[in-house]
Amino acid sequence: MKAVVMTQPGPPEVLQLQEVPEPAIATPTQVKVKLHAAGVNPIDTKLRQRGLFYGAEPPAILGCDGAGEVVAVGDQVSRFQPGDQVWFCHGGLGREPGNYAEYTVLEESRAEFKPARVDMVHAAAAPLVLITAWEALYDRGRLEEDQVALIHAGAGGVGHVAIQLAKIRGAQVITTVSSEEKAELARELGADVVVNYQEEKVAEVVDEVTEGRGVDLVFDTVGPEVFRASVPLLAEYGTLVTILDPGEALVTSEARNKNLTIAFTLMLTPALKDLPEALAHQGEILRRCGEWMTEGRLRVEVNRVLLLAEAAEAHRLVEAGHTKGKIVLNIVQ
Repeated sequence: MKAVVMTQPGPPEVLQLQEVPEPAIATPTQVKVKLHAAGVNPIDTKLRQRGLFYGAEPPAILGCDGAGEVVAVGDQVSRFQPGDQVWFCHGGLGREPGNYAEYTVLEESRAEFKPARVDMVHAAAAPLVLITAWEALYDRGRLEEDQVALIHAGAGGVGHVAIQLAKIRGAQVITTVSSEEKAELARELGADVVVNYQEEKVAEVVDEVTEGRGVDLVFDTVGPEVFRASVPLLAEYGTLVTILDPGEALVTSEARNKNLTIAFTLMLTPALKDLPEALAHQGEILRRCGEWMTEGRLRVEVNRVLLLAEAAEAHRLVEAGHTKGKIVLNIVQ
């Protein structure tokens, strides 16, 4: 089969399209999937740059997000049969091959039925960002109806989904963007207040909107500088959730004085640590989000669709950081 192989850590050019052996079912509870599309995420680019988890060494196939059709099942598989369409976040970290390939094999417990009204490209774009945003807002952030949430980078892969999940929960959403084009997308997705941080001061807008009280929750998807700048924007007893390392220069005195909750979200932890209950919860997240997508209440924005052979270009675009929504590799033409 054709697959994009990471030949060594390094720049995007280390991703090479190669012929590799087609995977086969190895346990009675596995399914084999013909992949139609694979989502491209920042974690893919970081692994390509720095190396794989589990102490694994290249060659390796990257890509956590995938969608496709089941073509074979193990003897003890009970949920799926050949012909079923599935989506999932699995593999690509170093232990199991990822989804930049024509086929993959995974435990049936790691796959979910693809939402019927969602095409393969949009399904492949969705799992990691949906799970990340859900865990950040609902699980770590405990977002409630009528609370005010500040979601940074609201046109980004995680941010644009987070806006929609916050609105589904009934919260008021303030979000930050860097251009009018991204502002239009954020408004379209339901953001109540959109701040172009290139032209406005986020703190001033938050102060005006909340009448000096501050927001109940901040979701940081950007990094240390934004994380630190967000602490003063929170109301007392608020929550700051980040998906990134806030860095060593974090000053906690103000957070302590305001009784803030500081929370971290890494949706890969259940896979990295082999946590069955947490993995089952992530499956439930996909099922619920799939229902909302079918109902038209939730969508994933796909900015670019590239060919499997263009994986290196997809990584360049992700690393440039200027795209709206997600980038997807279309495997079945």
